[in-house]
Amino acid sequence: MTFYARAGKRAFDALASGVLVLLLSPLLLAIALLIKLTSRGPVFFTQDRGGWRGEAFRLIKFRTMRGDRKPDPKELVPLNHPEITAIGRILRRLKLDELPQLFNVLHGDMSLIGPRPTLLDQVAAYDEFRRQRLLARPGITGLAQVYGNSLVSWDERILYDIAYVRRCSLPLDLRILARTPLVVLLGEQSTTRPFAQSPFKAFVDVPTNWAK
Repeated sequence: MTFYARAGKRAFDALASGVLVLLLSPLLLAIALLIKLTSRGPVFFTQDRGGWRGEAFRLIKFRTMRGDRKPDPKELVPLNHPEITAIGRILRRLKLDELPQLFNVLHGDMSLIGPRPTLLDQVAAYDEFRRQRLLARPGITGLAQVYGNSLVSWDERILYDIAYVRRCSLPLDLRILARTPLVVLLGEQSTTRPFAQSPFKAFVDVPTNWAK
């Protein structure tokens, strides 16, 4: 793990997330008001996720589905799901539902950039190789999100996450931050690259029994 990952990243996260919360506070308040005015239920959706070193924390998002819906943590929810609200569909498409996680970053549960936090039962099932992705705080965005996201397999995203843990640096973080709006605006298809064709494959020794 790099010196930046050990010492500088948390300071960068605290400063940057604090500034972003201040700058984006009008947008955060406007989104909260729209959610409250257009559907019944809480403004926020919270869920336990696995964080740094596998420790559980409470992730925060803007609610994008009907307030009376009982969530199934294992369900994959496409953008055209009938229980997504009209405002929720816009928030999901533009990734604005993730903005409350800035408070997770301020609290120290998350980072601006890192592997996305996964469900606790997924974390419990990780083998030793996969657990390497837990050596960095989970991020709002990350290497896997700007190069693969949902269009590549879960195992490929894990490879991106492990590559990030091994090469974490301020220039890489700034590169990921700069690339994130492009993914949102242009769509995942235009930015997706299989891990085997990425420049990051040199940083990960993939096990011989790794899923294809």
